[in-house]
Amino acid sequence: MSMALSSGLVVGGVLLLLVACSVGCWAVIIYKFRTLRAASRQNVKFLEIFWNTSSFQHAQDETEHLRKSPLNQMFREGYREWKKFKNAKTGVAADDLAISSGTVESVERSLRRSQDVETARLESMLIFLATVASAAPFVGLFGTVWGIMESFRDIGVMGSANLAVVAPGISEALIATATGLAAAIPAVVAYNYFNNSIKVMATEMEGFRSEFLNIVAHHESVGRRQ
Repeated sequence: MSMALSSGLVVGGVLLLLVACSVGCWAVIIYKFRTLRAASRQNVKFLEIFWNTSSFQHAQDETEHLRKSPLNQMFREGYREWKKFKNAKTGVAADDLAISSGTVESVERSLRRSQDVETARLESMLIFLATVASAAPFVGLFGTVWGIMESFRDIGVMGSANLAVVAPGISEALIATATGLAAAIPAVVAYNYFNNSIKVMATEMEGFRSEFLNIVAHHESVGRRQ
């Protein structure tokens, strides 16, 4: 902070901007780490309950507290849609193939919508990390170039090029590049880690959607034969 205050207006502004970006990055990193870890843990708990329950209604009751699980949110949306169609079909002939086919398709659309919403929620704020990771080094480099330009101007004004005149200005200028890299490196590492974690959860959501639709299609098929 003292370096930023003692630097020129442009270099000082660059340093303050980079420090603010670095603080923001660490806040996002901590928040996303806790959010994704909670989602992953609750997904495991949800699947354990889901595959060991006797009915969707029982699974819905038992997983009420797992609100951070993307799989649980998909299940609730799919089950809500399925119940809506089952209630609407009351009084309709059991062998009505059009209704049964429409049920599976509607549940699939509901699951896809929920999957998209959950994926967007998991990916929120990653754009900030990506922006800092790509832009911070260039912002720092800009501060360094500007600082070196200021140093050469001071040399011209003072008419002396000895090390005592040049070194302080160049040192302050190089701090901008170092600060830019200090902000960018954690952002790059965190972005890649979170992106990979989200891809794993997206694969889990794809698998769960297929399994849930298979169960719904099986129930519809059994319902038509009865």
